[in-house]
Amino acid sequence: MSFPETRPRRLRRTPALRRMVRETTLAPDNFMFPLFVCPGKGVKREVSSLPGQFHFSADEVVREAEEVAKLGIPSVILFGLPEKKDEVGSEAWHEGGVVQRALKAIKKAVPDLVLAVDACFCEYTTHGHCGVVVEGAIDNDATLDNLGRAALSYARAGADLVAPSGMMDGFVGFLRESLDEENFDQVGLLAYSAKFASGYYGPFRTAVDSTPAFGDRAGYQMDPANVREAMRELALDVEEGADIVMVKPALAYLDVIAEARSEFDVPIAAYNVSGEYAMLKAAAEKGWIDYDRVMMETLTSIRRAGADIILTYHAKEAARLLGRR
Repeated sequence: MSFPETRPRRLRRTPALRRMVRETTLAPDNFMFPLFVCPGKGVKREVSSLPGQFHFSADEVVREAEEVAKLGIPSVILFGLPEKKDEVGSEAWHEGGVVQRALKAIKKAVPDLVLAVDACFCEYTTHGHCGVVVEGAIDNDATLDNLGRAALSYARAGADLVAPSGMMDGFVGFLRESLDEENFDQVGLLAYSAKFASGYYGPFRTAVDSTPAFGDRAGYQMDPANVREAMRELALDVEEGADIVMVKPALAYLDVIAEARSEFDVPIAAYNVSGEYAMLKAAAEKGWIDYDRVMMETLTSIRRAGADIILTYHAKEAARLLGRR
C-alpha cells in the first residue's frame, strides 16, 4: 500500500505547530473601534440596532476610550450625533460640538490613543445626505468647502486622523491643502476611498439617524459591481495625499481589499460595518453560530485579504479573546 510523500497534516497536529506556521496574524493592534458621541452628560445608552454598542456623552466616552486603550486597541473613530440639524450640517464644524468636546476630553485623558474622526454630514443634515443639496442633488464643490471647515475644527480639537467618508470628488486633495495651510500638516487623512452603496449600512443609519429623507446615495457612493472603478478611486486618493485608504464594507468586498493590497503600497483599512456585525449578533442570539469563533474567523478573513486596519464593532470582544491566548 502506497502512502503520500507529502503530508501537510504534520504541521496541523498540535496548537503550537499550527501557531508556528500560521500565515495570517490578528492582534488588537489591527483594530480601530467606532464610538458614537451624543449630546448631554452622563449618557451611556445602548444602540437598539447594534447590541453591545452605545451612545456616549462626551464625559462618558472618556471612560470607554480608557477601556479601549487598556485592551491594547490603538485607535478609535468618532461619529457625532448633533444637538441640532440644518440643511448644510453646520454643527459638524461647531467648535463646541459633541465630537470636538469628546476629542479634547479623550486626548487629555488618554493622550497616546489615536483619535480619528468620521468627516461627513449625513448625521448632521436635515435631509440625511452627505453634503450640500442643490436642486435635489449633492453639490460636490460646495460640500468640499464645508468639509474643510469640519476638518479644521477636528484638527484644532486634537484629532490625529480626519476620515472623509462622503465620496466627494477631490476630497482628499482639498482637505490636505486646507489642513496644511493652517499648519496641521501632522494630521493624517484616512480616506473612505472605495465606499460602496451598500445595504449593509442599515443598523448604522438607525444608530445616527442618518437615513436619507429622499432618494439614495448611489449618485456618490460606488456601484457594488465595480472593482476597476474602486482601484481608480483608490489611486486618485493616494495621488492626492491620503495616508491610509479604506474599503467599505469589508466582507462582501474581500476581493476589493485584496486587489487594493496588491496595487498600493500604503496602509489599507477595511470597515467591518454595522450590518455585518448585527448579523453575527442576531445569529448568535438564535443559537445558530458559535459567536466568538465566527467573529474571529470573520476578522481573520479581512486581515487575510490584506487589510492592515479593521474598523470593527467587535474590537473590544476580539481583543479580550486575543489576550487570553
